[in-house]
Amino acid sequence: MNGNVRTMKWVTAGYEALLGIPLIGAGIVMGFSYTPLFIGFILHAITLILANRRGLSAYGNILGIVTSLVAWIPFLGFIMHIITAIMIAIDAARQR
Repeated sequence: MNGNVRTMKWVTAGYEALLGIPLIGAGIVMGFSYTPLFIGFILHAITLILANRRGLSAYGNILGIVTSLVAWIPFLGFIMHIITAIMIAIDAARQR
């Protein structure tokens, strides 16, 4: 079952990395009327719940929830998406 959490962490890390690409991420977020931020919030919440149930760390996904809430702010969103992607990827790589 821990494989499901690890997979979700990789998915959320990739999603954050995609949204963190300067013009592409902004185009995706604004082109879909900020819906991708809501989708990211939901993905991070699901991953956080799954990790909590299995006693695994989810600090990167907690940061992802915060990122989803503040990423509408220009430049801050870009920086937060990149930091969040790195944190979640590190967390997923460390998980066994």
